[in-house]
Amino acid sequence: MIVGAVLAGGLSRRMGEPKASVELAGRPLVARVVSTVGSAGLKPIVVAKPDSALPPLDCRVLSEPSEPRHPLTGLLAALGASAGRGVVAIACDMPLVPANFLRWLAQIEAPVAVCEVGGRLEPLLGRYSQRAAPVLAAALAEGAPMREAVAALDPHVVGEEEIARFGDPKRIVFNVNSPADLRIAERLLGRTGPALKATPARR
Repeated sequence: MIVGAVLAGGLSRRMGEPKASVELAGRPLVARVVSTVGSAGLKPIVVAKPDSALPPLDCRVLSEPSEPRHPLTGLLAALGASAGRGVVAIACDMPLVPANFLRWLAQIEAPVAVCEVGGRLEPLLGRYSQRAAPVLAAALAEGAPMREAVAALDPHVVGEEEIARFGDPKRIVFNVNSPADLRIAERLLGRTGPALKATPARR
């Protein structure tokens, strides 16, 4: 079974409290994403720092190294725990990604497949094979930004036309970084109305 790695090691500076435990429609963000991963038929694993505040979870929690504070740290930890099968990565602050999209993403056979919306790669929503690990580890050692590191892998880009088969692409990649984002997500949750006009927040 392919691992669905829920990355939850961020600092939550803009949220003002531990993001993974913030509730959206009565459920912690991270628990909502874990449920989606399970519904997609993937094996959920939450990857977080040893000191990350997490709610009770019905899945394995994997501790990534305390340093460096970089999204690649969690992704590499997930790849190391995947028994060579690769992972589908999703950030814990992306609660609007549908399970059928994750299921479809898991089936892409390219070594690396990453979403792109609005001309921006979304590396925390993608599929990574074990072959990507050495390049990503080298990029982490150099302190390279995550988008730059992933772009260097020449990934298969999952564009908006493909994503739109599963819903509004901007809605799907919307991430909750702040209390204002949380309010937007609450309004969007369960809706199928007009396309989201806001640009996904920068990571």
